[in-house]
This record gives sequence, C-alpha cells and structure tokens, in this order.
Amino acid sequence: MLTKPSWSVKSLLDSEGSSKSDPVVTQKQLHHLLRLSALPLPTTAEEESNMIKTLEFQLHFVRAIQSVDTTGVQPLQSIRDETEEAAKENEITLESLQGDLDKEEVVGRSKRIRRRKDLAAVSQEEFRFDPLAQATKKIGRYIVVETSKD
Repeated sequence: MLTKPSWSVKSLLDSEGSSKSDPVVTQKQLHHLLRLSALPLPTTAEEESNMIKTLEFQLHFVRAIQSVDTTGVQPLQSIRDETEEAAKENEITLESLQGDLDKEEVVGRSKRIRRRKDLAAVSQEEFRFDPLAQATKKIGRYIVVETSKD
C-alpha cells in the first residue's frame, strides 16, 4: 500500500517559504497573535519580517497537510502497534497472570490477599541495591561528593 510515498516534506519546503496563493500575514495579525500568546513584540523591523515569513511558511505547511485526501483512513486513536499480533501480545489473560497469582494467598477472616512470605524474601534479594558499591569515594556509610569553591 505505502510502497511509494505520495508526498514528502521536502516538496513543501520551497525557497520563498510559502506559495503565492497563501494569504499574507499582516503586521497587525502578527502583533495580535503575539499578544494572545503572551510573547514579546519584535524589537526590530528585521525580526518582525522574519517572524511573518516563518508564520507564513508554517501556515503554508499546515494547509498542504490539510489538503491531503484522507477518505477511508481510520483516525489514529493512539501511537502504538494496533495490529492483531500486537493486540494478542498485549492481551491480559489468566494464563499470563498465573505466575503472579501463584505468589499470593488469601489470609484471615476478611480474606485479604497477601504476597506469600516465603516468596517475598527471595524477591527482596533479587532487587537489593547497594548505592555505596557504586560510589567512587566514601567514608563509612556515607558517599563523599567533591565540590569546588569559587
């Protein structure tokens, strides 16, 4: 289906910044947009002309993107793999949870679910982290941080 692209970003990058059919952004419109955005007004005429040129280019780019025919294209719901294989891989089933469910037990009159104590000790050993082992300089149980005085 998409073996050959129908357009490219490079095709939208013309040397003038926008095509002749695009309406020109006026100084009044630029100042209005800057006030709405709580941005400072340009200090020089050159800065103002650069802002107008940039805004016209961005409007040209948006209009070109909006002109693409999207009939029959499903809207994007999220940025993720939505193929059937990915849906099966991400599906949560009883079989996929069985290993974690085996580590739990029902305790007491109110039937609260608790992690089994015999398995909790093993899991804490697996995740034990010693920050002192990573320190380059230490004194006793403290990490020494070298600083320079200005």
